[in-house]
Amino acid sequence: MANMHLANQNGQFNLAVFFQQNLLILFGVLALAIPTIMTLASGIWQSDDQAHGPIIFGIVIWLFWQLKDQIIQLETKPSLAAAYVLIIPALLLYVLGRSQAILMFEIGAFIPLVCGLLLISKGWRAITIAWFAIIFMLFLIPLPGSVVDALTGALKGQVSHIAEVLLYAVGYPVARSGVMITVGQYQLLVADACSGMHSMFSLLAVGSLYVYITDHSSKLRNALLILAIIPIAFAANIIRVMTLILVTYHFGDAAGQGFVHDFAGIALFAIALLSMFALDKVLGLMFREKKARK
Repeated sequence: MANMHLANQNGQFNLAVFFQQNLLILFGVLALAIPTIMTLASGIWQSDDQAHGPIIFGIVIWLFWQLKDQIIQLETKPSLAAAYVLIIPALLLYVLGRSQAILMFEIGAFIPLVCGLLLISKGWRAITIAWFAIIFMLFLIPLPGSVVDALTGALKGQVSHIAEVLLYAVGYPVARSGVMITVGQYQLLVADACSGMHSMFSLLAVGSLYVYITDHSSKLRNALLILAIIPIAFAANIIRVMTLILVTYHFGDAAGQGFVHDFAGIALFAIALLSMFALDKVLGLMFREKKARK
């Protein structure tokens, strides 16, 4: 009867009643989340590598907030056994990560914890509704340093090689030794920030959100958009490196390392994002043509 009463009220009243019924759970989540958020805010979120963290966190909160009415109005069918299978290991993982300063464990523990709490509160139907918000939480987890270093090193090498080949092909005096590029009298080091690793990660998050919001009926169209994010980001980063090489060659080292260098990073993200939108439009035309032929 309580569930029927809850479902028949307006959204605001539903939310208030839901919070009252789950007050202890909410306090428990906040008791775990607030220390973690404070650690992130005073730590890695202040670095360039993880500057996207607060934005991702805000999007996660927004996604769950958008789904709140659908979840609240569900009939309560808790799956207690499955919930405890998720919650108990999640709490142990959180304690281990928090005590040993392993952010991957500490942040990652919230994903099975949220799933378990949804199972206790509403059951499996709540998981199916909030699936994307739960998956999007993965973008909050920082990758291990060894993985980041390996991927960054490989990307830097490829970006440097392709930039050198393309510029040399059009007549520029470019040579490369590892990730050190010589153009004319200048030498440029392709740093970690120029590898494109972090731009790929950020674009993958934004692209996934875009595909989820647009919600195209064609699964193939959605899959192609997701798969295109990484090559688009890689190509945009090559353009960025080539631009910095050309600016340095024509206008000097100071110009290449000044405002243009910082602006190139913003331009890279904008170009990649616009390219993804353009690809979506092209795919839309293609899929409409296929439907018309049928």
